[in-house]
Amino acid sequence: MLSVLVAACAAPHAAAQQYPAKPVRVVVGFAAGGPTDVIARILAQDMTTALGQSVVVENRTGANAIIATELVARSAPDGYTMLFSSLSLIVNAILLENKIKYHPFKDFAPVNLAAVLPLLIVTRPSTPVNSVRELVWLAKKHPGEVTYGSAGNGGSAHLASAMLETAAGVKMTHISYRGNAPALIDVMAGQVMFMFYPMIGIADHVAANKLRVLAIGAGKRHPDYPLVPTMAESGFTGFEATAPWVGLIAPAGTPAPVVNRLNEEMNKSLARPESSERLRVLGAVTVGGSPADFAAFLQKDWDRWSRVIKAAGVKAE
Repeated sequence: MLSVLVAACAAPHAAAQQYPAKPVRVVVGFAAGGPTDVIARILAQDMTTALGQSVVVENRTGANAIIATELVARSAPDGYTMLFSSLSLIVNAILLENKIKYHPFKDFAPVNLAAVLPLLIVTRPSTPVNSVRELVWLAKKHPGEVTYGSAGNGGSAHLASAMLETAAGVKMTHISYRGNAPALIDVMAGQVMFMFYPMIGIADHVAANKLRVLAIGAGKRHPDYPLVPTMAESGFTGFEATAPWVGLIAPAGTPAPVVNRLNEEMNKSLARPESSERLRVLGAVTVGGSPADFAAFLQKDWDRWSRVIKAAGVKAE
């Protein structure tokens, strides 16, 4: 019996030492070409070289990443099926508590927080506001008439705008779109007044005078937009936390040595100058850290968005 117990205890450690013995699948809940997918592929390329096995990104789209998230939650906790996740992990669980088949903490083991993508408040240059303060003043003067777009109900742009409504004590009107691109098109056309938008792909529109940037939701000014104030400088603190995040998580029960190996290789990838520059061009700010750091971040994310969703009365569609 003693030998059986010793063997049972040694098995996970031995498996972790041999890991990976076959290709690793990283599931992404969004379409190919989007920021979550692109960042996952940059890291997968580095990790393929480091691990000596292919790290394959697989897109399982639908239901705001619920399909992909539930698939990985039900997968074997052996380190061969992972989820490259985003804000949707937390928000779906809050908005659809009794309608989804996963729990963001009970069913997953955090591996590493890869990056965050700060949001910019953008509007059409002809819009009669030049700052966030002026936008809020207009919303106070005309309750419900100021409109904002988003890529969908409960997404990062929607929640950031709802957070601004709550912080400023104003009422604005949310217009939901199926994706960031159509929402941005309507901002540029003047169909909606503003939106929070990731930095990806904005620079060309700003240079062409199709968009004006009012502020950035980051802890400090961004070198690509040195004249754009932060939200804190605009009078509203805490908006750096609205930046959409992307990170790697594993099914709960994945052996700690496997999680730590993946964490280590991700940190190395994030530190590579070539990869870091590719992410910077995308508008991403690299983070990294330990699994415990990521776990603490996810808990704060849950607490923050629970408060915002409740205060703003955000409902699932």
